[in-house]
Amino acid sequence: MARPDIAAAYRHCRLRARSHYENFPVASRLLPRPIRDPVAAIYCYARDADDLADEDSRPVEARRTELQAMQEHVRALDDPAAESTPEWIALADAKRRFNLPVEPFVDLADAFIQDLEKTRYADIGEVMEYCRRSANPVGRLILHLQGEPDDAMLGQSDAICTALQLINFYQDLHQDISENDRIYLPQDEMARYGVTEVMLRERLNTLPLQNLMQFQYARADRLLRAGAPLGGTLGGRLGLEIRAIVNGGARVLWRLRQENDAFARPRLGARDMAVVLWHSLRPRRRGRGA
Repeated sequence: MARPDIAAAYRHCRLRARSHYENFPVASRLLPRPIRDPVAAIYCYARDADDLADEDSRPVEARRTELQAMQEHVRALDDPAAESTPEWIALADAKRRFNLPVEPFVDLADAFIQDLEKTRYADIGEVMEYCRRSANPVGRLILHLQGEPDDAMLGQSDAICTALQLINFYQDLHQDISENDRIYLPQDEMARYGVTEVMLRERLNTLPLQNLMQFQYARADRLLRAGAPLGGTLGGRLGLEIRAIVNGGARVLWRLRQENDAFARPRLGARDMAVVLWHSLRPRRRGRGA
């Protein structure tokens, strides 16, 4: 069997990662060069699974079957030469070279399988369990690219990734319900604040909704702060990348808190990025976003 062009496969993954807008850095130049390509391959796996859940027009059963096939594929993944697409060639190489664990990949696909079926979350516990599988695996995989993380590092990474997932939910309130009939806000908290599904579906920017979202923003901020020490624990460029991600999340939260519209979707511009970088270059302090 011919040896695949692994460099070309990674190049393909990098281009995919850079072509999709993200508020938070993906395989950015801040990362140490040896792990930049593997991060892009991990991103492509997550993006493909996410697109199957959200963008694919086939019936639910067909998408579920394909996501389950992704789980089986990654379990057996070993030899780049046995793969035929750039994404899987790159991922096979990364998995083998860095001895990446399989469970985070399986968990990622499992979260998107859940997206095909579950559209409401009774309480924050259910939301956090979803985040454990939909977001936290990416952070854990990145830590494994640097070696064997300890429990404290994994816990801090989980806090950061969960916060970023929640922030994404907050920016997509109307899109999630209008396009996929999903609400990731806890149902009990919606009821407590007097927020109805009609408000989300019809973009009714009511005071109860604004109050509920301020409560949600505070929760995400606490999680970011809990995970922020990881950016100081990790040295070099990876530590800088983590600090940039944390401060990027803080900046988005700051912008959300300034908005009078609960349906706002702020994007970080050049000035925002300058603020993020300024705070990130000072590892002993976590930026407040403003």
